[in-house]
This record gives sequence, structure tokens and C-alpha cells, in this order.
Amino acid sequence: MEKRAFKRAHFATQNADSALDIVQDSMIRLAESYGSRDAAQWPMLFQRILTNAILDWHRRQKVRAGWMSNMSDFRGSDEDSEVDFDLLESLRVDDASGQGEAADRRLERMQTLEMLEQEIARLPERQREAFLLRYWEGLDVAETAQAMGCSEGSVKTHCSRATQTLAKALRARGLDHENR
Repeated sequence: MEKRAFKRAHFATQNADSALDIVQDSMIRLAESYGSRDAAQWPMLFQRILTNAILDWHRRQKVRAGWMSNMSDFRGSDEDSEVDFDLLESLRVDDASGQGEAADRRLERMQTLEMLEQEIARLPERQREAFLLRYWEGLDVAETAQAMGCSEGSVKTHCSRATQTLAKALRARGLDHENR
């Protein structure tokens, strides 16, 4: 679950360190505040805590960006270099799963996954969140609505728009599921 939570936080923040912090803080909050609850409730509670933590991170970034924009005049140009997170570094192929797989098929699968992740990262925030909760986390519509703090109709709309956008983008990149 923590790998999926990390992916979700990373898509939202575009920063590996921040994503790790968000997931760790969310797990700690879950344990501290809801450890005495029935374990069956934990996945939904965790999703809601993670959603709130991501929203809090965005709010803090917005405040910092406004405050730091006034300070940017004092930085030199060489201090602006920031290393971006490489999505491929976060992907770990299970050695056992790839033993019987041909190298070209494995490479094709990794490239497809990379394209999919790039397109997911381009989705609007709420569409991305709904898509990840529904299809990567496997939550149903009601659980996703609860985790996102919106109506079930909104979840359906966000998911529909996300899947249409992803299908169109992947087709434009030459990936057609009917040919696979």
C-alpha cells in the first residue's frame, strides 16, 4: 500500500522527498489517531488522511511560493538548479516476474508504463486523484467519494474525464490497446 500511496503523493507533488514525507506523516497520523479502531476501517481512513496531507502540502507550497517570490531577487542564477525526480528510478521490476519474459517485451512494458505515468501526471489534480483512488487503489465509487470529500457523481465525472483524456493521449503517442 505504501508504494501506491507514494506514487499518488508523488504525482500530486512532483517531488520524491515531499511525497515520502507526506506518506510517512499520513501513516503516523493514522496510527496515532485511529490505531484503536477496527483494522478494516484503516484503508479508507488512510486515504482520507493522505488526501488531506496532500492538500495541506499544496497550501503550504502556495504560501511559501508567495513569500519566497519576494526573496528570489537575492539568489544567483547558479542556485536555481534543482534536480528533478526520475520516475524510472522509482520503478522496480520484480526480478521473479521478469524471468520468463523476453527482454524486448519487458522493455516495451516499461516504456508503456512510463508513458502512462507521464500522462497521469498531466491530468488535472482532481481527475488524477479520482483515477488513482479508483483504478490503482481499487476503491469503489463511494469509498473514493469519501476519501476525496466529494459526491459520488463528481467521482464518476472525474474518472470518466481522466480515462478519456488518458486514452486520447496514449493513442496520440502511438499506444492503442486494441493492437496489443
